[in-house]
Amino acid sequence: MSNTTAGEQTPAAPDDQDLGAAGSQLSTAPAETLSGGPALGVVGWARWFWRQLTSMRVALLLLLLLALGAIPGSLIPQTGTDATKVAVFLKDNPTLGPVYEKLGLFHVYSSVWFSAIYILLFVSLIGCIIPRTWQFVGQLRGRPPGAPRRLTRLPAHTTWRTGAEPEEVREAALALLKKRRFRAHLAGDAVAAEKGYLREVGNLAFHIALIVMLVAFAWGQLFKMEGNKLIVEGGGFSNTLTQYDDIKSGTLFSTDDLAPFSFTLDDFKGTYEVSGPNKGTPRTYQASLTYSEGAYGKDRETVVKVNHPLELGDSKVYLTAHGYAPVVTVRDGKGQVVYRDAVPLLPLDSNVTSSGVIKVYDGYRDAKGKSEQLAFQAFLLPSYAKGNEVSSVFPALLNPVLNLVPYHGDLGVNAGIPQSVYQLDKTHMKAFKDAKGIQMRENLKPGETLTLPDGAGSITYDGTKEWANFQVTQQPGSGWALGGALTAIFGLAASLFIQRRRVWVRAVKGADGVTVVEMAGLGRSESAKLPEELGDLAGLLYDQAPAAPDPEDDPDGPPGPGTDPDPDADPEPTPETAPEAAPGSTTPHPRAVPAEGLEK
Repeated sequence: MSNTTAGEQTPAAPDDQDLGAAGSQLSTAPAETLSGGPALGVVGWARWFWRQLTSMRVALLLLLLLALGAIPGSLIPQTGTDATKVAVFLKDNPTLGPVYEKLGLFHVYSSVWFSAIYILLFVSLIGCIIPRTWQFVGQLRGRPPGAPRRLTRLPAHTTWRTGAEPEEVREAALALLKKRRFRAHLAGDAVAAEKGYLREVGNLAFHIALIVMLVAFAWGQLFKMEGNKLIVEGGGFSNTLTQYDDIKSGTLFSTDDLAPFSFTLDDFKGTYEVSGPNKGTPRTYQASLTYSEGAYGKDRETVVKVNHPLELGDSKVYLTAHGYAPVVTVRDGKGQVVYRDAVPLLPLDSNVTSSGVIKVYDGYRDAKGKSEQLAFQAFLLPSYAKGNEVSSVFPALLNPVLNLVPYHGDLGVNAGIPQSVYQLDKTHMKAFKDAKGIQMRENLKPGETLTLPDGAGSITYDGTKEWANFQVTQQPGSGWALGGALTAIFGLAASLFIQRRRVWVRAVKGADGVTVVEMAGLGRSESAKLPEELGDLAGLLYDQAPAAPDPEDDPDGPPGPGTDPDPDADPEPTPETAPEAAPGSTTPHPRAVPAEGLEK
């Protein structure tokens, strides 16, 4: 953010105060102001508030608050997701429920406090990125700063004497640094080079990616749509509002945003493991569809599998559930068919033991001609095993049995109170009883019929169809959110693992006419890589400008690398007085000697 990032610290050591431009702007993070409080007045306080808002600590705090704020949205029922659960929670918690409601915990993501955190984080990121981007562009358009006056004061440095001319050393150093992908140029008597700009690029990319993700998340929440539709084999669906069993949408979503398409469920195929520890586990789980796009689209066939949705425009059609729908025929007391349809039942376990209600609302009359309504509590066992009357032993239709309990009376649908098609309100219903006065309950196999007492009619189990539940979603901005997430990961990796550093090479004539070469490096974070890299560069340059023999040294001994002067003994060492390696040294190349870590 606007403060120094992790691992970056501004120069503070007294020895580094003379670095000038050489030690500045190794990142776009501004230094902390150590002076007193903000200036008095409205402008001063506004400036102080803006600096705090765009600081790293405040942005991290806002990110933490955003994460904490999302927790109740996951643990507490939300109105936009399941209003029924919210109503049940309010009923079961008469004291806590109203408190949650006042705090907006039933609609967290649209609450005032969550929106405030979201907007403040958004402003903080923008206020951080714009000035840093502008400053970074200025650094890219400029050149690496010239060498400081005393290179031997830098954390990693080396020096040696050579017989090559200063111009030759500088030209060799310039070519070497450019070959190593440094931005390098001649600055007076030294070569100035810099590398690692991708660190700041990654830093900026990370912050920009966060903004993209925030915008994509907000856009997706405002314009999203999610609807469910259960379809029995042979049934169809058209993407209109009235076709959905249930639908949830964002605040700004409109029915005009629904993509025009339709499809028919031709067949559902499910196969299962028949033995072993995974017995009953689905092997094949797919739905064959015939679909078309637009009002006059051409019919096409496709197969939808779990996690392999059908994409139609901005919509995706997912296969989410499967079950069975027994086909039944209901006749009245005179033998007239009053109901014939496949009735979806809801699975209760992994073996698809299913239950539901068959309801006959209109057209039924008993043997006396009295108009009534019928209901049958249905319990389907796809694979029935004798002796196990409560559950199926396998999810496939190997030996289906339909258990029925008949009722007659008033279903209550004319009272205007909504009710589930899978549940039976027995308030005004009476159970049919047999000749012994026992409530009727009978198991039917496909083709068998249950005859109601006193000529009240019958119900026949004709067979079983399969149904599939589809979820249709429109989630705008999901692609941008994914792209932002990937960019944030790579940007963060670049800002963490790439080190921005500078290298200077100075070559000047000494008092005795011999060229003195000084090399030094400076980075923004402590790392062993900078001394290693400087040593590698110095070794390559040493090959092109080897050390010159010292007349005072043993002529038989090979020249050695220079050693670092003691800053305590000589606070301002000069190239003319820089000491050399001891006579007889066997080290052919100069050695980069780091101080206690890199720049502090």
